[in-house]
Amino acid sequence: MDRVVPGPQAAGSGKRVQDYIDEMPVWADGTPVGHAPMTRMQWRIWWLAAFGKFFEGLVVFMTAVAIPLIAVEFDMSATQHGLVGAASLAGILVGALALGGLSDTFGRKFMFVVEMIIFMVFLVLLALSPSYFWLVVFLFGVGVALGCDYPTAHLIISESIPSAARGRLVLGAFGFQALGALAGSAVGYLVLVNLPDVSAWRWMYATAIIPAALVTIGRFYITESAPWLFAHGRFEEAEREATKLLRRDPVYPHQVKLAHTPGHRRGHLPDAGWTALFNARNRRATILASVPWFLQDLGTYGIGLFTPTILAASLGHASTQAHDLTDVIANQILAAEGAALIDLLLILGIVGAVVLADRVGRIPLQAAGFIGCAAGLLIASFASGYPDPVRTVLIFAGFMLFNFMTNIGPNAQTYLLAGEVFPTHLRGKGAGLAAAFGKVGAVLTAFLFPLLLADIGTTWLLYGLATTSVLGAAVTLLFRIETAGVNLDRVHDPALDAGLDAAAGAGREAA
Repeated sequence: MDRVVPGPQAAGSGKRVQDYIDEMPVWADGTPVGHAPMTRMQWRIWWLAAFGKFFEGLVVFMTAVAIPLIAVEFDMSATQHGLVGAASLAGILVGALALGGLSDTFGRKFMFVVEMIIFMVFLVLLALSPSYFWLVVFLFGVGVALGCDYPTAHLIISESIPSAARGRLVLGAFGFQALGALAGSAVGYLVLVNLPDVSAWRWMYATAIIPAALVTIGRFYITESAPWLFAHGRFEEAEREATKLLRRDPVYPHQVKLAHTPGHRRGHLPDAGWTALFNARNRRATILASVPWFLQDLGTYGIGLFTPTILAASLGHASTQAHDLTDVIANQILAAEGAALIDLLLILGIVGAVVLADRVGRIPLQAAGFIGCAAGLLIASFASGYPDPVRTVLIFAGFMLFNFMTNIGPNAQTYLLAGEVFPTHLRGKGAGLAAAFGKVGAVLTAFLFPLLLADIGTTWLLYGLATTSVLGAAVTLLFRIETAGVNLDRVHDPALDAGLDAAAGAGREAA
């Protein structure tokens, strides 16, 4: 059988980390393989990042099932109800902004491990919450860890895998959020069926503790991001970590030798402060990454967190005030069943995003997804004018279309773009800021949604969310930056590229 040999780039120097990762092998007769094969370490990084997104979907969406039980145990008011729903989302906002940017300073791997330790500690405390106050504090702490994971998980994947596969692999990991959302509804349902007691919500959160511990241990055994090390002038470490990342059998590359300009050395980075995100070079990227994410989170978390409430209010399956614990549990079992059915479309949507992101591009999918979300919300809003069974069909059809289009479009693409449109030395801060700005929308929705639902009703609330979706499509197209298949090392550092190209040209002339 023919053996695989290095591609045409292998012989030369003057390459960066992504060039080694993207390198295409060829067969001995010159036939190209057609893709850069993934190593065991690359897949390990991917799986460990994917489970971080799974935990987010699990905890946030399981809260929708748990809140009514928590309300009974702690005798919560409407305002307290909103605070519980918003606590983890507020934590995500703070974690993405305060901790996500630390990956630019301390490294991707360091924060990748730290965030899971924080998550596990607060998850244990959450299951043991002694009072309403501490419940909110612990939910916030869980959210801080999940917020840090938004930029860190994306970056540790995207800086370790081939450019041509970046879209589908990052979104494949992100898709575990949808699996987590479905699992959250399923776990809530199973716990309620087998433990019809007010304390059931504690067991819901406790189910994630052991899996979280295993993921935490696994994250100690990955490589640091070689592009991050390179950007910080730590060239020998970058070469060593890149070699570990690309270790395969047969061994290739035998040696990773990274090129750099004399002025590119440790401690001499371009402006890496927060203000750099708003300078002339990065402002467009900051707007594209942040504003559509904010607009889509208004709808995604509003519909996701309160689907059971909306179903109950619209279909009349539950009274506004349950008379006792038995009513609460019965209502939430019905709501969990309906929410699980609708959440299935999140999975189908993310599958579509994985398949199409590298083929169609991020911008077309995000814009079309926003329009589809608006259409789904409008369909659901029409239900109030019809009796059953038409009303039921319209609500389920509208919410299913919304969930499918948000995950094939803005929910997936905003996450993907935020980790691609910024230079390496700012990527953690930029992606963290975008995630935090998005979660401002999620927090506003979680806190205000119950109040608005009571004040203006389901129909006008859905009209408002449809309007924000149309606005999201407009912003996407106005500030568009397409990143499908782009080598992130080179597109964001033209000055360094010029220096490397000049050095490579001088080397060829000397030869």
